[in-house]
Amino acid sequence: MTRTPPHAATGAPDQPSHPASFWLIAVAFLITMVGTTLPTPLYALYQQHLGFGPTWVTLIFAIYAAGVISALLAVGSWSDQLGRRPMLLAGLAMGAISAVIFLCTDSIGGLLIARLISGFSAGIMTGTGTVAVIEAAPKRWQNSATLVATAANMLGLGLGPLLAGFTSQFLPWPVHLAFVVHLVLLLAATAAILAVGETVQRPAKPRLGFQRPSLPAAVRGPFVPAAIAGLAGFSVTGLFTSLVPAIMRQVMGHAGGLVIGAVILVLFAGSIVGQAWVRRIREAAQMTVGCTVLILGVACLGLSIASAQLWLLVLGGALSGIGQGLTFRAGMGAVANAAPVGQKAGVTSALFIVYYLSMSVPVIAVGVSIPVFGLHHSAEFFSAVVALIAVLAMLSMNIVRARASNA
Repeated sequence: MTRTPPHAATGAPDQPSHPASFWLIAVAFLITMVGTTLPTPLYALYQQHLGFGPTWVTLIFAIYAAGVISALLAVGSWSDQLGRRPMLLAGLAMGAISAVIFLCTDSIGGLLIARLISGFSAGIMTGTGTVAVIEAAPKRWQNSATLVATAANMLGLGLGPLLAGFTSQFLPWPVHLAFVVHLVLLLAATAAILAVGETVQRPAKPRLGFQRPSLPAAVRGPFVPAAIAGLAGFSVTGLFTSLVPAIMRQVMGHAGGLVIGAVILVLFAGSIVGQAWVRRIREAAQMTVGCTVLILGVACLGLSIASAQLWLLVLGGALSGIGQGLTFRAGMGAVANAAPVGQKAGVTSALFIVYYLSMSVPVIAVGVSIPVFGLHHSAEFFSAVVALIAVLAMLSMNIVRARASNA
């Protein structure tokens, strides 16, 4: 699709003239992503209260991933047609509905519905929020806009477990209070989005529909290595976030929600460090360095399980996060820059479909394996598998790069 000419468009972009607009969108994006990981430290409490096993936790995560991917496919490109603000507000509304269901439910069915809607929220916000932050950046922040967008995403994911871990361990109403706090934050985020201008020029006749898994020719070159690296980086993210609560409780004897949330935050903080570091590495080596650091991080994760050492788990999380951040930022920046003006949100959403598939498959596999093989064997096996994926990703990217240079 080509860019709609000005005479055929409506709702021309109100490019924010003040840096506050840029930061308001970024903070709203962060707040939405907080809600998507908020239940992570609470699953043990839900299991005690509702009496379900690890397989149900896996199903809860799987239905969240299904919600994310469904939203990315169904409405991932809608903000190119309707505008960024309406879709950002829709993502915030979905997050609020999910929080309300978490507050009211007392059944596994309710948890499944809440996580499905949370997935819809993440799917709507991920593509739209990333592009909206980049478009809203003032001139002096243009070079760092992609970093701010991806860092808002990762920091939000990391702060969710920390917030829920703190409220569940030290404050009353342990299973519910975090969602009350998040509802308040979502109200503030809604006010922020209502206060900023539109950043995209909308066509006079919007075309809404299911997003087909196709890419513009200009994007295919950077998309392939970005997707391959994301397969490794987000597999590590899914594996780490799904295993850490069980590892810390059953293997290392740390049951406090705050400590568990803090360790998970280390991964996402590492991701932000990796994203900031990527510009210091020459472009041709960014993905290779990222995958190498990922392999080291997963190796530490496996060793921490075998030795029951918390410091190795923290180191593994930090290294895995740095590696994931390197590959994530490099890939996202290349794809966003190559995407045609009228298709940026759709292309970004397509990349996130790959990322969320990569993150969800290891979690589902681990959840199915633990009841059969036990936590130790399953965690160590899948750590080795993810390390192998990183090696294969690194080799595949070198092949893709070699073919591109010879073409």
